[in-house]
Amino acid sequence: MRLVLVRHGDAHAGFHGVIGGPTGCQGLTDRGRAQAQALRDHLARTERVQADVVLASVLPRAVETASIIAPGLGLEVRGHECDLCEVHTGEADGLTWAEYTDRYGAFDMESEPDRVFAPEGESWNGFHARVDRLLQRLAAEHPDETVVAVCHAGVIMASMRVLLDIPHPGGATQLRPTNTGLTEWEHDPVLDRWTLHCFNDTAHLADLAAMA
Repeated sequence: MRLVLVRHGDAHAGFHGVIGGPTGCQGLTDRGRAQAQALRDHLARTERVQADVVLASVLPRAVETASIIAPGLGLEVRGHECDLCEVHTGEADGLTWAEYTDRYGAFDMESEPDRVFAPEGESWNGFHARVDRLLQRLAAEHPDETVVAVCHAGVIMASMRVLLDIPHPGGATQLRPTNTGLTEWEHDPVLDRWTLHCFNDTAHLADLAAMA
């Protein structure tokens, strides 16, 4: 299986404004839609990815991104996977960050990896365990296919940590996937081994950067 993880386009949700779970996420910004359109056109023009399946997380910013890029692959979005979501925010979904701090206090998930983000939400360790299970499940379900999965920065970073066995927390370095960047993995079912082919390919954004 080849697995191409695509980070969603620039979105209203983030570390400013509201916490963007299923309720708080308000989809893409105009820039995010332009990024997704640039990726769609790049995929159609170059045929860089010969995809069999397009999936997306259930969060609006990923759903919108997937709906824009799928025609560039000649496909429709087959399904929406909650396991492709960012850290589950639980009862904090839709709160502003100021409201979150007032209610739950500020904390670093990496330094307290077993503390949940909010009630009904996930911990750092729980999130990584979910992403690990997701990767193994996709490899089992799509052994001879190329899967494009529109997801989130956290999922891409977690894939790097769990598949490359990078200790976490690890505060000495950071991974920063770009909006609509492509990260490509290949799974060998005989050896049960993953190979990283590229991280954060953003060639399709060159024209947008020039216009900025």
